[in-house]
Amino acid sequence: MTPAVLRVHDLVVHYHTPQGAVKAADHISFNLKADERLGLAGESGSGKSTMALAILRMIKPPGRIEAGDIWLHEQNLMTLSEEEMRQVRLARIAMIPQGSMNSLNPVIRIQEQIADALRDHGVRLSRREAHERIRALLQSVGLKPQVAAMFPHELSGGMKQRACIAIAISLRPQVIIADEPTSALDVVVQRQVMQTLARVQQELDAAVIMVGHDMGLVAQFVDRLGVMYAGKLVELSPVRDIFTQPLHPYTQMLIASLPSLERKGIFRGIPGLPPLLRDLPPGCAFHPRCPHAVARCQQEVPPFREIRPDSWVACHLVP
Repeated sequence: MTPAVLRVHDLVVHYHTPQGAVKAADHISFNLKADERLGLAGESGSGKSTMALAILRMIKPPGRIEAGDIWLHEQNLMTLSEEEMRQVRLARIAMIPQGSMNSLNPVIRIQEQIADALRDHGVRLSRREAHERIRALLQSVGLKPQVAAMFPHELSGGMKQRACIAIAISLRPQVIIADEPTSALDVVVQRQVMQTLARVQQELDAAVIMVGHDMGLVAQFVDRLGVMYAGKLVELSPVRDIFTQPLHPYTQMLIASLPSLERKGIFRGIPGLPPLLRDLPPGCAFHPRCPHAVARCQQEVPPFREIRPDSWVACHLVP
């Protein structure tokens, strides 16, 4: 059995407001295998990005990690000091952000931003060594060496996102978290960025968590897919099983809503809206929108259980 490089156990994240606690991540557990690509999909507000930030311990007030453990190999990240955790970020577990323009400093050249990341983690290089390393990093993500001397505003959206990937892999992390790395990019550039991410993952022998709301795009990249709803992980299975034998009604309806060449001009949505995370309905949070809900669904929260090898679901209707 392939060992787990990352283990998330019973993670709880709340955002505290005057109206009450927003349960953005509610008792989530999963393992990430070495070299694996794991996807997290779901509607906006389902808790995907909160999960990504929580793993890196980057939840800011009024948010707070209330409970749970995050194991990177045999080290529990929840027990580290803030300075120790800062050194773990980028070196062992890195993030490719959702908005490249918001994460790159607009007044600093790309080469300086990469060099800053290296210096901050104790990498001391001569000017020539730094130049060669930055050049190699940029080439590894499909960028020309002259990009090093450019400012972010001189780059296209796809080039900025690749620059972010270069920074993320600069210290060869064991885990890469990509939080909707293709948002706001056109479909051609999306594919190029995904191909770049796949290539560098193989070169680094790293594991990847891919967060996205575009289930079709995520499914083309990952080995396993987790579906989130209202702060909970409701299904986790190999991606082929998710699409051929979806278990949770929410997963089934998400797949049915994807565009299809066989149903051109026909669009299917999911009736209703996701619940407020500070005022969840009793029982299964999806039951007000579920066409198959029974009385038990309105009363009991379904446990997240393994119902076949490597396939987990939280639904009373699955035997």
